[in-house]
Amino acid sequence: MKKKRFLVFLAAGLLASGVVKAEDVADSTEVKNYFGNEVVVTATKTLNSVSDAGGSSVTVITEEEIERSGQQTVEEVIKGATGINVVSNGGIGANSSVFIRGADSKYTLLLVDGVPMNDPTGIGRAANFSHLTVDNIERIEIVRGPVSTLYGNAAAGAINVITKKGTGSPEVHMGAEGGSYGTWKVYGGARGAENGFDYSMNVSRLETDGFSSANADNDGIPHAGNTSEDDGYENTTGSVSLGYQFNENVRLEGAVRYTDSSVETDDWLWAYAGDRADADPAGLKENHTDTEQLSGRIALQANFQPVLSTVYYNFSDHRRERYNNEGDFTGFSDGELYEVGIQQDVSVSEHNVFSAGLSYSFETYQDDALSADAGMLSFFAQDQWEINGLKLVGVIRYDDHDTFGDRTTWRVAPSYKVDETTLKASYGTGFRVPGLYELYGPSVFYGGIEYPVGNPDLEPETSKGWDIGIEQKIADRIRSGVTYFRTDFEDQIIYGNGYEQADGTTEIQGVETFIEWAASDEVFLAADYTWTETEDPDGNELERRPRHKFGLTGSWDVTDKARLAANMQWVGDRKASSRSKDKDGNPVGELDSYVLVNLTGSYQVTENIELYGRVDNLLDEFYEEAWSYATPGLSAYGGIRLTY
Repeated sequence: MKKKRFLVFLAAGLLASGVVKAEDVADSTEVKNYFGNEVVVTATKTLNSVSDAGGSSVTVITEEEIERSGQQTVEEVIKGATGINVVSNGGIGANSSVFIRGADSKYTLLLVDGVPMNDPTGIGRAANFSHLTVDNIERIEIVRGPVSTLYGNAAAGAINVITKKGTGSPEVHMGAEGGSYGTWKVYGGARGAENGFDYSMNVSRLETDGFSSANADNDGIPHAGNTSEDDGYENTTGSVSLGYQFNENVRLEGAVRYTDSSVETDDWLWAYAGDRADADPAGLKENHTDTEQLSGRIALQANFQPVLSTVYYNFSDHRRERYNNEGDFTGFSDGELYEVGIQQDVSVSEHNVFSAGLSYSFETYQDDALSADAGMLSFFAQDQWEINGLKLVGVIRYDDHDTFGDRTTWRVAPSYKVDETTLKASYGTGFRVPGLYELYGPSVFYGGIEYPVGNPDLEPETSKGWDIGIEQKIADRIRSGVTYFRTDFEDQIIYGNGYEQADGTTEIQGVETFIEWAASDEVFLAADYTWTETEDPDGNELERRPRHKFGLTGSWDVTDKARLAANMQWVGDRKASSRSKDKDGNPVGELDSYVLVNLTGSYQVTENIELYGRVDNLLDEFYEEAWSYATPGLSAYGGIRLTY
């Protein structure tokens, strides 16, 4: 293990010293501004560059970076992002959790084109990233820190996946790829704009034989008939984005995304994953979950300067059907969210933008034994000021929930730039109402034992979070930064004897650091490190949150046609789930640290033909994100893309 890690860091050093040459920088007479130019909307609900978003901590993963990663899902793309840790219970399509700055996954808000995608039927109303592929995605915006004042439940942060829009002459693309674990994918689409009408659409089909979710390489769990079956995955995704510009002032646009997926799963055998929990081990193993997800948005914009008015309607629907090892249907859940609203943005002056929004959201939950719904009326007002080097964003929000009454939250996010130094900070409060499943979920029976779930006496959780940091442009091509963050949660909802309220404060604090070097027009290097410390009301560390995480990425445009990229992640030791035990009944305690190295490359054969490929887990590292659940070993994939 130590030898592998030494080789990784040695390779990183050679990459930095051998590929990137000092004369590449010295010989550049026309240096670009490489940093802070990405356009974002998530931090303020208005169009800004990253550098104009006040004190918010923002990461933008561009279309080019998504393509360079070679990954199939958003979950895999964001794994290397600063301040984010992803935990998956098996291969592609398996249930996953996304932790921002060490907070529970239920505090991470997932948006697709601004549409809230957190599942009302999910545990804690957390978002499931597992089936969200990268098809037809223009960029991914990540805001770390409390933004509940803009979106409601986003005490840890928000991740907004933004669909491509049609621009320029009509273009058609298609492609196919395949590789390890019997994986293959075909896809195609079109985009363009003409006579005020623009469109972008894509459809894809992904299948993989996969591997056993119960880890066949883990010596701490039984293997005879327990880890022998591969758990496959299928995903069909279609997305459409349309827009029409009636005149220079009025625009109508809409986007729809649909996913139909099926993932084979293993059971949780009380202390570890396995093929069957309570039936004949030699019997059929048809355990799988089928999921349909549909989301969309339609918005009408009227831009009569200095006022931009937007009226919108958002919706999302998540339906799951579960089947047991005999292939019999065992139950379903269906969660829906509808939201209608209006937002007014007023350019008061060149240096002041005022925004106000009013919305009503309504969510429903239905399964075999439960039918429930809830609604909430929300209003927010935001002011953005720029005075010389000072940029200030202030927001106040009022929510009136039909069950839990009214609450007011607020946030302020200033930044101040002096020469090439930017000081930034933010402070925000938030509250989260209990999910419908947490309130009313029926008891479940497992192994002949009844486990309570819902608790109608739950009260909303509250939170307050703040951060303070500094970013320094060391040279035209080098930027670095460090940010300290802290978030406190009160009255957290946890699972004990059913859902219950924790008595006390859960505290999370940490430090994020990064350095980026645009060494030349062809070479870019970046490194980041995150330290996170967590403590529940009893003084215990939170489960599956690494105290230390380090990442290193590099890209190289070898020629006008050939590109290479690499990324390395080191994830430190983490506390395992308290329920995790080995086959002898011994508590697991900790999950070991691990190093992952991935390589990608592409070659533009002609103007219309591109070849690409990737190698994952180059060192064939054994690791687990969750105890006893397998992860991919050394694997390789390749594909071809045609564009006309």
